[in-house]
Amino acid sequence: MDINKRTILWIVFSVSLFFLWDSWMVSNGNPSFFNMAPPPAKVAPAPAANAAASATAGLPGTPAQPAAAGVPGAPAAPAPVKTEIVTITTDVFKVDINTAGGVIQRLELLKFRDKIDQKKNQVLMSTEPEHLYVAQTGLWNPVAGVVPPNHNTPFVALPGSRVLGDGKEVKLVLEAVKDGVKLTKTLTFKRGDYVIDMQHQVTNLGTAPIAPQLYLKLQHHGNKPEGDSYFTSSYTGPTLYSSINKYEKLQFSDIEKARTDPRKLDYTKQANDGWIALSQHYFVTAFLPPENTPRENIVRAEDGTTNLYAIMTQLPLGTIAPGASVTRDIRMYSGPQDEKVLEKVAPGLERVKDYGWLFIIARPIFKVMDFMHDYIGNWGWTIIVFTIAIKLLFFPLSAAGYKSMARIKVVTPKMQAIREKYKGDPAKMNQATMELYKTEKINPLGGCLPILVQMPVFIALYYVLSASAEMRGAPWISWITDLTQPDPFFILPVLYAISMFITTKLNPAPADPIQAKMMLFMPLAFSVMFIFFPSGLVLYWVVNNILSIAQQYVITKKFETAAVSLKK
Repeated sequence: MDINKRTILWIVFSVSLFFLWDSWMVSNGNPSFFNMAPPPAKVAPAPAANAAASATAGLPGTPAQPAAAGVPGAPAAPAPVKTEIVTITTDVFKVDINTAGGVIQRLELLKFRDKIDQKKNQVLMSTEPEHLYVAQTGLWNPVAGVVPPNHNTPFVALPGSRVLGDGKEVKLVLEAVKDGVKLTKTLTFKRGDYVIDMQHQVTNLGTAPIAPQLYLKLQHHGNKPEGDSYFTSSYTGPTLYSSINKYEKLQFSDIEKARTDPRKLDYTKQANDGWIALSQHYFVTAFLPPENTPRENIVRAEDGTTNLYAIMTQLPLGTIAPGASVTRDIRMYSGPQDEKVLEKVAPGLERVKDYGWLFIIARPIFKVMDFMHDYIGNWGWTIIVFTIAIKLLFFPLSAAGYKSMARIKVVTPKMQAIREKYKGDPAKMNQATMELYKTEKINPLGGCLPILVQMPVFIALYYVLSASAEMRGAPWISWITDLTQPDPFFILPVLYAISMFITTKLNPAPADPIQAKMMLFMPLAFSVMFIFFPSGLVLYWVVNNILSIAQQYVITKKFETAAVSLKK
């Protein structure tokens, strides 16, 4: 393969990579670069006095789909009652629970800064209309008649501590009685733990047996988190896991289509294990019911609203005789997508860390980097050490490629002579060129293979840097204060452009002047694109280029010296 063909291969590969990127963005619910869709619709709350009321006063409504006939409905709005917001503060949480339904309506993560305003903490759950995200639990009776306490029922908060203080845990007990059914919710918050233990005790105060179901529900607006861009985007939406179909993730767009056609939405509806969750860039909230417990999973677009969606699971409690009680202990994780932590919380929960379509490569990459980080302690230096390790791993292939390019550079005068001799006969020109390659033992694809082989690693590393909460806010040196964010002063992209320019000069020059100019332009084009990429990814590529330059320079000089010796 001559220089012209290799240049064309470079261009085709770059364009293919761009189209692949565009397809991936579309598959994650983003608009195409070629067909920019309007911004997501704002949440239109159900008729209520304010946004907070919309989160706790009837949003579930009646079932939106025939397949969701078992979704707990909401009765007519009750008369106004006195409610309060109970705030629980631990070393990792600041959580607001509304006694109107016992709904978790605000959850602030005290160890993570907001992506937009670094002076604020990350607020994961909220009742703001454009960012509505709440957790609801309650009872539903599938038989008409008794309406047990649900997420609209007023609860009473029993007295107790609201701040963790010096203790290991803090509890909040909420009680409600409705239609002869008493529901006691006990929420336990523990030091250093993003898991909230939720005990639901159901007592039948009536005179007839009841068979209610406990439902666990997460509501989320259909918008991407603030600060997400095309180059730092990750999956946002409902996810679930079971031993039947393992990890499943659903798109808001498909849920919306299922309003009119339930066949548009396919997921595991009946299971005996697993969990449901809402994933959001770097963070996740998951309900974790007990294992070996039958449950029905439901995903839907909420009635009476636009751009508001829910995932829920229903757990049958069996028949409860008059005067008897049944208790169900569940857990709710709400925090960072820290892989080590998620693995310990529940089977398969680490899958919510979205590595995209290169999961099979990206996850091992993170495991290796995480192991290195345990010893190095800085994610920036970890990336550099990892880059060196990858370079050593691919050294034989890279060396072979650079040798092939060095040989091509040495025989470039002979190739020019062939082009001049057969410029009117392309067939003879290609034949003579291939004979030259054979004589000089040149692999025409040798110069392209190192780049092609490393591209999956490069793309997988992008997913690792984009998805890893472990690296969120992680500094390297001086001006790089967050490796998951673009370089604020563009220093790394400029260093990349310089390294690419040097690499281009070390490569054999294309015979066509236009192609030569194009090859010089490509480093500038890529460096502009890298302005928007995570700085950790650009750091990897800069270090990789520097190592490649050193390796290529040594090999090229070796062959040039050998060529001069032969001429003498």
